[in-house]
Amino acid sequence: MNCSGGALRKNPDLVQQVEQGFRAAGVGVRIEALEPEALHRRAEALVASGEVDAIVVGGGDGTVGAVAGLLADVDIALGVLPLGTLNHFAKDAGLPADLDGAVAVIAAGHVRHVDLAEVNGRVFVNNSSVGLYPLMVRDRERQQEHLGRGKWPAMARAAGRAVWRLSKWRLRISADGETARLETPILFVGNNRYETGLFGLGTRASLDEGKLYLYAIKAGSRFGLAKAMLRALLGRLDQARDFIVVSGCEARIDSPRVRLHVAADGEAMVLETPLVYRIRPKALKLIAPLASEPSAS
Repeated sequence: MNCSGGALRKNPDLVQQVEQGFRAAGVGVRIEALEPEALHRRAEALVASGEVDAIVVGGGDGTVGAVAGLLADVDIALGVLPLGTLNHFAKDAGLPADLDGAVAVIAAGHVRHVDLAEVNGRVFVNNSSVGLYPLMVRDRERQQEHLGRGKWPAMARAAGRAVWRLSKWRLRISADGETARLETPILFVGNNRYETGLFGLGTRASLDEGKLYLYAIKAGSRFGLAKAMLRALLGRLDQARDFIVVSGCEARIDSPRVRLHVAADGEAMVLETPLVYRIRPKALKLIAPLASEPSAS
C-alpha cells in the first residue's frame, strides 16, 4: 500500500480496516504500507521470489502502473485496491469503487488478461502524453512541494499557465506503416481506445483490444485550446473537429528535440527521442469481477 497517498493520510486506520475486510472474506493477508520506491522494491522482491501467485496493490494509477510493469508477462495476478484520486484503471476494468467491494473481488479471485502499453520500455496501464500535460504535472508537483497547494488547485493554476504560455510540438508519428507530421500542444497515447477528452481522457470500453490510440489536439492558438478545454468540460468534444487520431500496435514519435517531457499514468519524466510506444496484448493477469457481477457500490 502506498503510504504517501492521500487515502492513508486522510484515514490512519485504513490498513487495519483493509486487514479486517480480508479476514471477514476468509483471506489471510499481511499489509505493508510503504513509500513508493520501497513499495516498488518490495514488489520486485516478491516477483523474484516465485513464492506468490498474486500481489495486491493499494494506491492510485501511478502506483498500480508501476507494479503492473513488474507483472508483465509473468504468471502472477494483480489485485487492485483503488485508493487514488481518480482510479481510472480500476474504473475501466470494472472494479468496485468502494473498499469492501474491491476486497470481495480480490477474495473471489477471478482473473482476466488485459493489455499493457509501454514507452521506451516504461510500462503504463492507462495513457501517456507528450507536450503541455507533462509540463502541467511538473508545475503542479512544484506547487504542492514548495507552496503547499492542494492537488486540484495546483493543477488548475498549472493548466491556466499552460494555456497562456501555449507551445506546440513538431512531431512525426509513424504507426503500422503510416506516417503523420503535425504540430500539437498535446499528444495522448492510450492503451486501447478512449472516449476523447482533454487533460484526462475519458473511459475505455475495452482493455484487451490490442491497439494503441494516439490523439493529437488540433488547437493552434491560446483561444483555440481554451475553447477545446471548455468543450471538454461540457462534454462536447468532437473527435473529427478537435483531434487527429492514429492507431496501431506500435508507434514511433520523432521530434527535433533530443529529449521530451512525457507523462505515463500521471507520472512525469524526461525521455530521449525517438519515443517508441508498443502495446503488449493481454500481458497482465488482473483480478477482476466476472462480466455478470456488479462492479461498484
